Amino acid sequence: MKATLWGTRGSLASAGPETVRYGGNTSCVEVRGSDGTLIVLDAGTGIRRLGAALGAEAPQINILLTHLHMDHIQGFGFFPPLYRPNIEVHIWGPPSLTHDLRTRLTRYLSPPLFPVRLRDLPSRLALHDVPLGGFDVGGLHVDSALVTHPGPTVGYRIRDNGRSLTYIPDHEPALGATRFPWRSDWTSGYAVSHGTDLLIHDTQYTMPEYAEHVGWGHSAIDHTIAFARLARVRRLVTFHHDPSHSDAELDRLLEKAASTGPLPFELIPGMEGMQFEI
Repeated sequence: MKATLWGTRGSLASAGPETVRYGGNTSCVEVRGSDGTLIVLDAGTGIRRLGAALGAEAPQINILLTHLHMDHIQGFGFFPPLYRPNIEVHIWGPPSLTHDLRTRLTRYLSPPLFPVRLRDLPSRLALHDVPLGGFDVGGLHVDSALVTHPGPTVGYRIRDNGRSLTYIPDHEPALGATRFPWRSDWTSGYAVSHGTDLLIHDTQYTMPEYAEHVGWGHSAIDHTIAFARLARVRRLVTFHHDPSHSDAELDRLLEKAASTGPLPFELIPGMEGMQFEI
């Protein structure tokens, strides 16, 4: 299984040209199974670059959305495979008690927000509510669970040949707690993260920034490191970087986190274009 980061920001980067190395696109990760199964995690602006890289290949694409906040779906209308009638596209999104996935996505993919309606896309489109628990996508097995973030939000664990990748880009496991970690059996995101080979996780805030944003659904890097310790992951990739953080500031945050003492996992700064073998 291979993963490629196509977008790593929490919203479009506003730190100017200093964001070149970490990138300026919003959340999108490509996952390739050993059998060729293609899963796209979220459809932020990074999905446009992924679509260009795919060319005319991939007769079936599976897009797994963690949630429907704009920074995670704003690349949809610019994803070239959606406009090709020979391509089968499956979109999976968190279930809702009020509206189905098609109704919610149509609010964005329709005028006046977008000129092309979801129903008019020429690709062979199928929409699914994510089954909470587990399901198969091609040769890959996906575990899913609701995690702490405003609105229905799903964390995913993808398994292939005994290896696993966990993706939780928007997550607040600490939720204002003064001590962390707590008991593993009720910590948000623990079940889909425990023992995973690669955890891609929200690290949007510094600790002072987090104190001003408790309840917004995002993590300080300190909390993410504590969560990764609790879950006993093997590698941690920082993700969902604050749009105002420059490359230099993100470097400082990572250096500070790594200097607190030996970590039981590899800490990796998430940058656009990075590839991982799992």
